[in-house]
Amino acid sequence: MFWALIGALVLGIAVGAGVYSAATPEQATAFADGVKILSDIFLRLIKMIVAPLILTTLAVGIAHIGGGGALGRIGVRTMAWFITASFVSLGIGLMMANILHPGIGFDTTGLDAAKPELATGSLTFREFITHVVPTSIIDAMARNEVLQIVVFSIFLGAALQALGPQAQKVTDLLEQGAFVMLKITGYVMVLAPVAVFAAIANVVALKGLGVLTDYARLVGSFYLGVGVLWAVLIAAGFVVLRGRVFPLIAAVREPLLIAFSTASSEAALPKLLERLERFGVANRVASFVVPLGYSFNLDGSMMYCTFAVLFIAQALGVEMTLAQQIILLLMLMVTSKGIAGVPRASLVVIAATLPTFNMPAEAIGLVLAVDAFMDMGRTATNVVGNSIASAVVAKWEGVLYDPKVDEIPVAETLDNARS
Repeated sequence: MFWALIGALVLGIAVGAGVYSAATPEQATAFADGVKILSDIFLRLIKMIVAPLILTTLAVGIAHIGGGGALGRIGVRTMAWFITASFVSLGIGLMMANILHPGIGFDTTGLDAAKPELATGSLTFREFITHVVPTSIIDAMARNEVLQIVVFSIFLGAALQALGPQAQKVTDLLEQGAFVMLKITGYVMVLAPVAVFAAIANVVALKGLGVLTDYARLVGSFYLGVGVLWAVLIAAGFVVLRGRVFPLIAAVREPLLIAFSTASSEAALPKLLERLERFGVANRVASFVVPLGYSFNLDGSMMYCTFAVLFIAQALGVEMTLAQQIILLLMLMVTSKGIAGVPRASLVVIAATLPTFNMPAEAIGLVLAVDAFMDMGRTATNVVGNSIASAVVAKWEGVLYDPKVDEIPVAETLDNARS
């Protein structure tokens, strides 16, 4: 599968570049619209399985291995890691923008013509907090509200664990449901290379590789920052996991490629859960940490938020003092936690933040031309951050196994459904 994804990625770039250079803009748009159908179908299939997959695997994991104390301990350790990683990610974004100055001398001509339509009014802390708690699990699953599904699954798993034999039939039914969903996941993931080809060909056919020349300093600086963030995350993982952090990155290379090519964390979620369990992360940890991380541990997206705000400030000639940058970091620490599931989420957060520092929300247009390219990098980084977080929490809990020598209680049972 890995080499199929690599081949699809290379072929998509080649075909997209060929269409962009040989076709008229109208033809390129028609091609992009046509090929996008393939990636849209894949993403819809992914959305079809995400909600029942999270519900069944997380509830079963908690019912089998977790209890009130264990669940609370996992939650505290997970959030401690998430908060620390968030501050580090936001700080790296500030640091890289201050060191590299990607916005100095940037041409802001035509900014008024690039006003995006972003729903910035709905991004409030109160609404996010109330949004976490579902009013109906059916409604939450219908809208693929990952965090709400996680909240309900925790209650369900804890209740099943507390009832024990009295609810054994329900637990067994959910476990069988998990087997079915994992098998369906295997069927859907067969289409991943096709989706990767379509997604990358669509972007390159519309924008071409030449757009990167005009924005070389911005994109290059951002990906340099991504490299620094990866190094920091891997180093932090090494402190806890030691030498196993490197096999971990190798183990999740397939979901990484899927996330990078489709710029969708959701698309990578089923494969990521599978790879983490095969690596040795217990199911109760992986199925808890990864979905929760989609709201609280978007390391790449958070780094991009601080980096992009400072880039825009530099391009507009707005000088931000150290105190203002600290306020920016603290503000984004809160607002970035509500961006999961929002279309073009990072852009929404940035556009909502700019007026606070006397910059027009329309200035987000400065990064729109290459946002798709940078979205790939930050989405892949989100996968790396959540993979390391899952393995670290599993290590702290004593449930990070070596599949070659250890018997993995629930993860092994669920994993059999994939074979």
